[in-house]
Amino acid sequence: MTDADLTITPLTVPGSLDDTDAADFIAFGDLSRLVCDEEVGLPDLSPTASQMLASWQDESDSLHLGFVARRDGDIVGMVSLSYAQEEHAKAAEFDVLVPAAHADEGIAQALLLCAEDDARRRGRDVMQTWTLHRPANTSDVLIPKTGWGRIPPTALSNLLEAHGYGLEQVERNSELNLHADPGVWERALADASAFAGPDYRSLTWELPTPPALRAGYASVLARLVTDAPSGDMEFDAEIWDADRVARRDVRMTSAGQLVAVSAVEHVPTGEIVAYNELLVGPDRAGMTHQFGTLVATEHRGHRLGTIVKCANLLRWRELVPQSSRVSTFNAEENRPMLDINEALGFVPVSYAGAWQKRI
Repeated sequence: MTDADLTITPLTVPGSLDDTDAADFIAFGDLSRLVCDEEVGLPDLSPTASQMLASWQDESDSLHLGFVARRDGDIVGMVSLSYAQEEHAKAAEFDVLVPAAHADEGIAQALLLCAEDDARRRGRDVMQTWTLHRPANTSDVLIPKTGWGRIPPTALSNLLEAHGYGLEQVERNSELNLHADPGVWERALADASAFAGPDYRSLTWELPTPPALRAGYASVLARLVTDAPSGDMEFDAEIWDADRVARRDVRMTSAGQLVAVSAVEHVPTGEIVAYNELLVGPDRAGMTHQFGTLVATEHRGHRLGTIVKCANLLRWRELVPQSSRVSTFNAEENRPMLDINEALGFVPVSYAGAWQKRI
């Protein structure tokens, strides 16, 4: 087959998955989960189409769009893009999805070039993407610019290297058995709370965020892209306020998802200075995802990371007793957070490579 046999068209975002034009978006969700399964055997790393739809429909804070590659009318690959909506934003995040059955047919390259062309048209000059990898069991490995972590090459990582992308960072994907003895978490929480002292107070809630907490929560959410270890990835600073938190809450609780937040308030200032989020889909027996976890830079060293993680895990066992495992990603150079995870029982199951290129 030749490139002339390949057509690439925009992905339609339906008003509902019951609409007559929803087939491609449903296929997008299925393809994303298939690729996760083929790459690392973990399809649940990707949300379903129903879980993604609300974020794609709301363009207030991030624009999501995609392109569909077809041959002879059959979908053979897709690429999705995400654009932050701040006026100063320069980055375009993208995800090339090509199943193993079509890996050697030039489809991934065509979709990569399509993504770069779209980014140029929108005035973005920094391309960013992530690749999934199984644990390295060979001497043939890729080393990121940070020097932390190792990943084996894949067809997609080879393509990215060939097109001038640099491997900036490696992230570890870890899982925790939620049905394990909670005594470890209870003791860690008690010790960390005593160490932190009375200047720090624990808060918990389920989305939607209570109105009185939205502004404070916005402040700490804005710091995830600036305070979390990211190597040389050029993440755009985000502008957050109470209204953006409320919009995010709607998106994250769409399709029957449940999200629990554990946070720490600095009592002398009233500021929220640490948080942890756990999310599960409508199938409460499915995988739990740990979303953002952050301790503000100036409040590190008080074991607040342990507090928010343990408090949320213990509460989660009561809220969602059916879910058996939680998945999280952390930068390999983020030893303080990895130390906490390992002490609580998290074990590595896969890895992600963070790639970047200026166009």
